Amino acid sequence: MQRTLRKSATDRSLSGVCGGIAEYFGISSIGVRLIFLILPGSFLLYMILTNSMKDAPLSLKKTQKP
Repeated sequence: MQRTLRKSATDRSLSGVCGGIAEYFGISSIGVRLIFLILPGSFLLYMILTNSMKDAPLSLKKTQKP
């Protein structure tokens, strides 16, 4: 089965980009977030990834009870 890079459904702070990258590579999402804080131009990269990465499948998203 081929893995695809998607936004995380469970490990989200803003839009799930860092959590999705961490799940894809099997690393800590805190480490990915720290890398995004340190890199110059990371805000632009984050915005591009937010708009280009697919959302997590509906079956993986948390369901909220009313």
